[in-house]
Amino acid sequence: MFGSLSRVIDPHVEQYLLAAEGERIVDEVRRHWAAVALPVLRIVGAVVIFFASLFLDVRIAWLPMVLALGIVLQGAWRIVEQHMDRFVITNMRVFRVHGILAQHRATMPMSRILDITVEKPFLGRVCGYGHFVFESAAQDQGLRDIRYVGRPDERDATIQTVIQRAGLRASIRSFVDDGQS
Repeated sequence: MFGSLSRVIDPHVEQYLLAAEGERIVDEVRRHWAAVALPVLRIVGAVVIFFASLFLDVRIAWLPMVLALGIVLQGAWRIVEQHMDRFVITNMRVFRVHGILAQHRATMPMSRILDITVEKPFLGRVCGYGHFVFESAAQDQGLRDIRYVGRPDERDATIQTVIQRAGLRASIRSFVDDGQS
């Protein structure tokens, strides 16, 4: 049973690799646990409502029970939704796969990345997550905001390293060498 469940709730990002071109995954980023904190709190609140409704009159107890069930289902949906959202860094591009019933994918080649802004709100600095904002050479892009990225500074350094190794940006050495000529 768990094998078939994992086929449904895992985005299987490796199927989107360009294996014939030598593409490989450098980092697969799952959402930070903070992305599911609010849905988990909602579920806990719904459980409290459910058990509190057991002490109510039978004629009205069904209403908070139905409300609690709705909150649990909505919270579970949000948790699975966050689990299915993956940001992938390869040696050639970055892409994002997300969606539960229907999967959506947005891709950006490394050569198109002009700028990456890493935003770390106060809570993100405390808990270890941040948000990425990509600026690209394209006017309209499908991959711009990636939220709740764990260890954002390391992920940013990984992307910058891949861009540098691909030779897409001039190295500092070439500027130093040009200055000595």
